[in-house]
Amino acid sequence: MAALSELEPGTLPPRAEELRAQVREFLASWPFTPRCDSWLTGADPAFSRALGERGWLGMTLPESYGGHGRSPLERFVVIEELLAAGAPVGAHWIADRQTGPSILAHGTEEQRRRFLPAIARGECFFAIGMSEPDSGSDLASVRTRAERTDGGWRLNGTKLWTSGAHIAHAILLLARSAPREDDRHAGLSQFIVPLPSEGVTIRPILGISGEHHFNEVVFEDVFVPDELVLGRVGDGWRQVTAELAYERSGPERLLSTFLLIRLLNERATDPAARRALGGLLARLWSLRQASLAVAGALAAGETPDVQAALVKDLGTRFENEVIEVVRAHSPLEPDPASDDPLARALAEAVVQAPGFTLRGGTNEILRGIVARGLGVR
Repeated sequence: MAALSELEPGTLPPRAEELRAQVREFLASWPFTPRCDSWLTGADPAFSRALGERGWLGMTLPESYGGHGRSPLERFVVIEELLAAGAPVGAHWIADRQTGPSILAHGTEEQRRRFLPAIARGECFFAIGMSEPDSGSDLASVRTRAERTDGGWRLNGTKLWTSGAHIAHAILLLARSAPREDDRHAGLSQFIVPLPSEGVTIRPILGISGEHHFNEVVFEDVFVPDELVLGRVGDGWRQVTAELAYERSGPERLLSTFLLIRLLNERATDPAARRALGGLLARLWSLRQASLAVAGALAAGETPDVQAALVKDLGTRFENEVIEVVRAHSPLEPDPASDDPLARALAEAVVQAPGFTLRGGTNEILRGIVARGLGVR
C-alpha cells in the first residue's frame, strides 16, 4: 500500500475500494432500517459490537491498545459507507470518533488500557460533556466546577444536549478547575466520569418527534479520582480544541441527509429533478474532497482546526439544502408513519435539520474561527 505521504491530497489508498466492498457486503447482510442522521438517531449496540468484531471500530488506534493500526483514510472509507447507508452507528459514534483518539493522545497508560480496547470492541460508549444551559458554542464560559478534594475532584454543574448519555458507559466532561481570570481559556480540565455514578442524574430531552437522543446531565457533588483526570489539569481548552477537529470535519457533516438523495435518485425521472440531483452530487463531491483532506492532515499528525471548521460550516448548510431540493422534487410529503422510505426519511430529516448547524459549534462561531485563522479578525 502506498505510504500516506505519497498520496495526493484528497485521495484514498489503493486498498480503499477493497475495504469499501467489504463494508457494503456486511451492510447487505445486516437487517436495519436506514435513517437520516443515523450517527445521532440510530443506536444499536449489537450493530456496534458487530463492527468491532470486524475491526471497524478503533481502526486508527494502535494494536497494543486493542485497535487495528490503520490510517484515518481507511477509517474514512468505512464510516462513509456506513453513513451513506443510514446504518445505526449512534451508540459507538462519539467514542470511536473522538474520545478514543483523545484518550490515546492525552490519557495515562492506565486509562488507555481500561478504555481503548473496550471502545474498539464496541463495548464502551461515551458521551460528551461540553455544552451547558448558558454555554453552548462558547465553551470557555462553562460553569461546571471541579473542586480539589482528597484523592480527586468534586464536580458540580449541568451539561445540556448531551447525545447518547442514557446509553453511554462514561462521559468526558469539561469543567472549570481554577477560577476564571483574564485568560478565559485557562483553568479548564477534562474528567472521565463513569456512568452510572453517584450524584449523576440523566434526564431525557425529547425531540419534537418524541424520540430520545438528547439529555440533560446534572452533576451534584460527584467524586472523580485523580486517575480519571484526562491529560494535564488546566490544559482542557487545548485538548478540547484538538478533539473538535475530529468532531467537525468527518463525513457525518456532509452525509446526514444523503439517504434522501439516494432514495429520490431511485425514482426521479423528471429532467428538472435529475438536474437538481446532479447539482447536489457535484457539490457533495467537492465537500467530500475537503473532508478527505482534513482526514489526511489528521493522519499526518496535524491539527487542522480552521479547515475542520470550514468543512462543518459548508457541510451542514449543504445538508439542509438537500432537504429543500428533495422536498421540491419529491412526489411525497414527509410522513414518519409512512411505509414509503422516502416519506419517512424526509420526516426524519426535517425534524433533525435545526440541529445540523448547531451541534459541534454554531456556524457563526465556526466562521469566527476561520476568520481568525485567515488573519482577518
